[in-house]
Amino acid sequence: MKKILITTGGSGGHVFPSLSIYDALKNEFNIKIVTDMRGSKYIKKENYNYLVIDVPKFSSNIFLIPYNFIKFCTSVIKSYQFLKLNKFNILISTGGYMSLPFCIASILLDTKIYIFEPNSVLGRANKLIQNYAKKIICYDKNLLGISKKSLNKICLVKPFLRKEIYEFKKNEKTTLEKEKKILIIGGSQGAKFMDEFISKIIIKLSKNQNIKVLQQVTDRQSLDRINYLYKKNEIKYELFEFDDKFLVKAVDYDLAITRSGASAISELSYLNIPFVAIPFPYAKDNHQYHNARYYEKNKCCWLIMQKDINENNFTDLLNKIFDDGNEYFSKKNNLKKLCQEDTWEKNKSYITELVNEN
Repeated sequence: MKKILITTGGSGGHVFPSLSIYDALKNEFNIKIVTDMRGSKYIKKENYNYLVIDVPKFSSNIFLIPYNFIKFCTSVIKSYQFLKLNKFNILISTGGYMSLPFCIASILLDTKIYIFEPNSVLGRANKLIQNYAKKIICYDKNLLGISKKSLNKICLVKPFLRKEIYEFKKNEKTTLEKEKKILIIGGSQGAKFMDEFISKIIIKLSKNQNIKVLQQVTDRQSLDRINYLYKKNEIKYELFEFDDKFLVKAVDYDLAITRSGASAISELSYLNIPFVAIPFPYAKDNHQYHNARYYEKNKCCWLIMQKDINENNFTDLLNKIFDDGNEYFSKKNNLKKLCQEDTWEKNKSYITELVNEN
């Protein structure tokens, strides 16, 4: 039986695809995940065979370059020892800086490397090792950051969602009811903006729309503050911090306002929930913009940059979306067409076939 190691870390955008791959392969292969401390919070101990190996993030301070170099070399040595001891046949990298030492160790051990890139821009760690990878599995045929030498390695797959998402009932509403339901997702990066600015928009919007809100907040302090504001303005709402099951509650919501991490917008798209994407402006290589741009080009979402938003124009946009149902349902139908062939079994079969290649 082949032994497979999945390396992942950092944000949920890296970790959730790794869990989907694990679930798809676990019955046919001996499989393990390694992640860092940040990534471990997204993984349930009882469901996954994983190990936390916390690769330190390097400082950009020029005076710490020698120290950073020593730390990095130490991480590569430890990764090499771990891979050699466990005799893995394949390494699958979903990105994040913690994956890089394992990828370098795999190159030294001549272990097969597969890159899994959920974003529309090849991540920096994956970009560095792309020439050594056997396959680059991705969602976007126009993946940015890929070298000409690696173009023939691209293997397109429909967004690889968490297995339970495929079991949810999709949003099949054909009318916008009097009460408009809005889902707000801050993601794991840049969520403070959603806490502070979007909450103001919701209050302003509530003056001429009957709305109900399901909103992800950053922390307890934000939860308490927004709770006070929404109560004061008599808005129907539910707030939550991190909850990997929140989409169960959200499938009948009309519209999402969201950052554009690959996992978040892929899941919204599959569930047929139209969304307004506000890319996190400080995401590396602006990958959140390119993720959302893919859906905008397919006329499936509204895309607006954070720097271009003010209270008036964003409130006007939301009023327009709800008051003009034609554009709303056009985008909803386009989402349905885009995701109609996306199934768990197809993705599972495809990735199993890939890793079984000689």
